Amino acid sequence: MNLKQFIDENLPKLDEVLYELVRTIKAPAQLKESMLYSLEAGGKRIRPLFVLAVCDLFHNKKNEAYVVGAAVEMIHTYSLIHDDLPSMDNDDMRRGKPTNHVIFGDALATLAGDALNTLSFGVLARMENVSSEKKIELINLLSVAAGAEGMVGGQVLDIDGENRSLSLPELENVHINKTGALLRFSIESGAILSDATTEERSALVEYAHHIGLAFQIQDDILDIVGTTEELGKTAGKDVESHKSTYPALLTLEGAKQKLEEHYDYAITALRKIDKNTAILEEFAQYIVKRHN
Repeated sequence: MNLKQFIDENLPKLDEVLYELVRTIKAPAQLKESMLYSLEAGGKRIRPLFVLAVCDLFHNKKNEAYVVGAAVEMIHTYSLIHDDLPSMDNDDMRRGKPTNHVIFGDALATLAGDALNTLSFGVLARMENVSSEKKIELINLLSVAAGAEGMVGGQVLDIDGENRSLSLPELENVHINKTGALLRFSIESGAILSDATTEERSALVEYAHHIGLAFQIQDDILDIVGTTEELGKTAGKDVESHKSTYPALLTLEGAKQKLEEHYDYAITALRKIDKNTAILEEFAQYIVKRHN
């Protein structure tokens, strides 16, 4: 099975689980509508697909992998809703559609993000056929990855770095947290669900570290070379906002070279695992070659 076949096989069920988890909660209709609006806008679903890809690596086909994937996609989507708000990045387009606050207003968009954030932890807590120990470990890991020690902390560092030039270590620290933390959780959670050995889990975390940085570098490159139509969001936003980016710091060619370095490191990490890692290798290729 290649990556396209893997995605085609898994994406429909992933979306079905994701939407159903929101549709079945007891909440005001307009709140659920706002939550589903951003979830149903689509996206690449890279984070939940990584959960499934790691489980596939260990031949683990349990339905719980889709639930964990749904939880991490809720966190990712909430972060996008909040990122787009006027008080943050002030974007009016996301995934090729008007942003949540443009349709529902700032207040309801903020609350929809809050609701997705908190629902994700309940979804993990209520999983069936997963031991209490694993559920606690997953909930703790996600709280770190999504919170002050991960994504939210990275967002604060990103805001603090606006209108000033960051050093390369400072920029990497922003993105290890802002972008990399959730990707790392996605990959590590698959290892937890699949009872990976300590050595296998360590190699996957190393892979995740470099994939997270590669993902952000490619994002920075696409902001320069991509179009709004291709990206599904406003192109050139980083330059307009005077953000520190890899191309700004290293030049466009330097950023492309750094992208290749992290790709190579990611593939090297996979070589430490004595299993068929072809899908994860294709995922790495996809991240560095994608156009949106």
